[in-house]
Amino acid sequence: MTKVVHVAAAAIYLDDGRLLISRRPAHLHQGGLLEFPGGKLEPDETPQQALVRELEEELGIVPTQFEPLIRIPYDYPDKRVLLDVWRVTAFEGEPEGREGQLLYRLDIDMLEAADFPAANRPIITALQLPQLYLITPELPAELLLQRLEPALDSGVGLVQLRANHLDDRSYRDLAEQVLALCRRQGAKVLLNRHPSMLEQVDADGIHLNSRLLAEFSPADRQRLKTKWLGASCHNAQQLHSAQQLELDYALLSPVCTTETHPEAQPLGWSAFESLVAQMQLPVYGLGGLSREQLSQVLDLGGHGVAGIGTFISRKL
Repeated sequence: MTKVVHVAAAAIYLDDGRLLISRRPAHLHQGGLLEFPGGKLEPDETPQQALVRELEEELGIVPTQFEPLIRIPYDYPDKRVLLDVWRVTAFEGEPEGREGQLLYRLDIDMLEAADFPAANRPIITALQLPQLYLITPELPAELLLQRLEPALDSGVGLVQLRANHLDDRSYRDLAEQVLALCRRQGAKVLLNRHPSMLEQVDADGIHLNSRLLAEFSPADRQRLKTKWLGASCHNAQQLHSAQQLELDYALLSPVCTTETHPEAQPLGWSAFESLVAQMQLPVYGLGGLSREQLSQVLDLGGHGVAGIGTFISRKL
């Protein structure tokens, strides 16, 4: 069995909101590419301990505030790695390339996957995806728009417009209004509709239900390569389909018992952690969760919390 190289890496936020990125020396594996600073765990070392040690050795800084971002299992032709990536939002010291590496300050939205080793690329997606994900309830348009704005003010950064009760024309009209509101607030909007709806509404992307995920093809993904794409998943097979299609994220549900689908058997936290651990893409927990459980989701390898009632009231 190939030994897994466990690596702790850091997405380091600077005071201006940009990220501190380094370039790998040419003589190393994947040399010349950009990378997120970090290094291998030593025997009996935790990822947190390795993170602190590596950043002090490489950059001369000591992280003082950090949280899990994403864990990525990845097989290179010559090695197998597990990237344990942390979001570092505060540190002591002034960064410097102590090992002769060049350092860059880059905007998150300007990061290009091709500039990084393949195993690092899901980190970019995770950094660009908000942690709080709102799925809109089935409400009259005016009422939905009234309730959406305070949800955005409270930190929601990703909105899935789910309105199955509307015909395509009414859905399109509502989508344009939701887009205008979300863009003023800096939030992304995903349509819960057939991908062809993007020809009529220039939203940020599409969320695929389980049926559309089964019908989706690599050619469809290539055609929509500039759009955010995610899918609803309930088991390992669907998660692997989402990953093979190179979708940007998956919703995994139900984690807990939920009011909207009380008949559905919840996965539970142990199964959620086990399923997420196999994935290379960000996975949101959905089903019976509240925003207060975000830290629990992160600790178990998830990316964030998705839901309806936790962010916006469904009552008329």
